[in-house]
Amino acid sequence: MRKKLVGTLLIAAMTASTLAGCGSSNSTAGTSASGGAAETSPAESATEAEGTDAADGEEVLTVWCWDPTFNVYAMKQAEAIYQKDHPNFKLDIQEKVYTDIEQNIITAAEADNYDTLPDIFLMQDNSFQKNIANYPEVFTELSDSGINFDDFSGGKLGDSTAEGKHYGIPFDNGASIMAIRSDMVEAAGLTVEDFKDTTWSEFMELAKKVVDANGVPMLTSSGGSEIVIEMLQSAGASPIVNGEVHLADNAALKKAIEVYKQLIDEGIMVDYTDWDQYIASMNKGEAAGVIQGCWIMSSIQSAEDQSGKWAIVNMPALDGIDGATNYANCGGASWAVSSNCKNTELAFDFLKTTFGGSVELYDDLLPNAGAISSYLPAAQSDVYNQTSDFYGGQAVYKDIVEFAGKVPVINYGAYYNDIRSALTDAITNVVQNGADIDEEIQNAQDAVEFNISE
Repeated sequence: MRKKLVGTLLIAAMTASTLAGCGSSNSTAGTSASGGAAETSPAESATEAEGTDAADGEEVLTVWCWDPTFNVYAMKQAEAIYQKDHPNFKLDIQEKVYTDIEQNIITAAEADNYDTLPDIFLMQDNSFQKNIANYPEVFTELSDSGINFDDFSGGKLGDSTAEGKHYGIPFDNGASIMAIRSDMVEAAGLTVEDFKDTTWSEFMELAKKVVDANGVPMLTSSGGSEIVIEMLQSAGASPIVNGEVHLADNAALKKAIEVYKQLIDEGIMVDYTDWDQYIASMNKGEAAGVIQGCWIMSSIQSAEDQSGKWAIVNMPALDGIDGATNYANCGGASWAVSSNCKNTELAFDFLKTTFGGSVELYDDLLPNAGAISSYLPAAQSDVYNQTSDFYGGQAVYKDIVEFAGKVPVINYGAYYNDIRSALTDAITNVVQNGADIDEEIQNAQDAVEFNISE
């Protein structure tokens, strides 16, 4: 009997920031960048994958994913690469909003009938653990697929791994970056190099100089608990340990909330509850930087007049925390093989050859779809080593893939949304109402434990 997880509502800003980063650098998850995602009902979606009649000799796999300019484009390019050695191979790519994909998974599982599912589907990383836990019969384990999972970021792999078994192959990169205005940094008598490999206390001393010199906050934030969760991951501090909630007595979490409060109290960071205002604060020069998943770069680059005025460095590390690093992950999606796949050998080989083994694929996706690879060998290619005029001649994509390879693995279990919602409430009470940090963390612990028990 599956454990029913109580869904918790996230605040608007938190929802917007999560969706903007999952699976596309150009759009919110579940919608296409051009607004062209198929608005199919769950019933319509359930009938579309009942089977694709293949012509004699054709090898066909059905795929569900969203966003024509990003995920769909990536699958089409993967198909073309695989067809070079497998001319009879074909994909039936069905574009669906993400909410429909999840609903179809639930419908199939509750009916105990998986015939409606495709061979391959895309899943947001922050939903992967929840769906593996609730509906394990939906997924085909990939551990023996021949894919070399060591070629991917451990931090991202953790989202689609349960009890040591792999259920997803990572796609787009969600490595956290600190993007900073090099011109504002220089106006404070500093250099971009000064901000690399810092601790948070070191960063804040530098940031105060930038604030004073430019009259704007050093960082802009989308609000909620997102940046605190990034700090938590950067320290390798799992909120779930041995199946138990581990928020109270979590030294890294307490330190992260203390840092967050100090950033706000000292005017180093400003929070926006409106996503458009958050993006505008970067584009209008109302902040000197941002810490976010690397997908935020497309929004930064929309201000073409700022070309050459930005740089990318890693995020600060938590002071005094054993194992703390300068690396985290925020957002992204991974490919899964469904239990309805009738030719798992073909699906495994296709994924292994393309998303799990083709630098050529990722070299195409970077300039043409804006998809930064989670496949670590891509960092060595000529395409990824090209410099960016927008970022002052920096080879930013090579750097980002290398960041991804250093992200610690942490465990949210199936409770990412519960944890994030509870922490958002705790942080809000600490920052806005002066509440005690230890009490608010305990309240968050109690809230998550209550939701899990229901």
